[in-house]
Amino acid sequence: MKKLALATLISSAVALNACSTINPYTGEKQTSNAAKGAMIGAAAGALIGIATSDSSKERKERALKGAGIGAVAGGSVGVYMDVQEAKLREKLSASGVSVVRDGDNIILNMPGAITFDTNQSVLRDSFMPVLDSVAEVLKEYKSTMIQIGGHTDSVGSDQYNMLLSQQRAQSVANALGGFGVQQIRMDVVGFGETQPVASNSTDSGRAQNRRVELILLPLTQ
Repeated sequence: MKKLALATLISSAVALNACSTINPYTGEKQTSNAAKGAMIGAAAGALIGIATSDSSKERKERALKGAGIGAVAGGSVGVYMDVQEAKLREKLSASGVSVVRDGDNIILNMPGAITFDTNQSVLRDSFMPVLDSVAEVLKEYKSTMIQIGGHTDSVGSDQYNMLLSQQRAQSVANALGGFGVQQIRMDVVGFGETQPVASNSTDSGRAQNRRVELILLPLTQ
């Protein structure tokens, strides 16, 4: 399933030429939210499409019910995500993690500069309190599914970058699980260097591309 999801996502990746903006929460230069949201939305759509095929959807639904996780009523989704977004913004202010709203989804961008040492997949001790804060909100909003995607710059081989991105995404998932977020709610995938948000020809661009992104999606009826 993970291999199929990865193949679909890689085949659907597109070149992205976007304006740069200053993130109001981190003060960092980054790709515009609209452009990033479009790309993330496409990636999320691919994952959701695969995850909701008939057989896997039934298995997932049974597992979620067994874990006591229910869906959000359609008319309540907007408010449910609004309150969750506000709490995440409060907890992550000045953390270096940006919070982007994309429709009913929330995207948390965790830059590599604050999450991992160079070429490492072990989370920095200094970042663990940030993930603990994220976990606090996720544990409160149990009907939120979490898609964890790892991304790298283009330095190194495709195979190395793909493996590193997978390992980093899994490290984040493991940490969230250790803080009490149910594993059944998480999908983990590595994108390697296939989905840059900035040019890999500059140091600042490569720094933006090294990241782990959490896409938070409401489980709906």
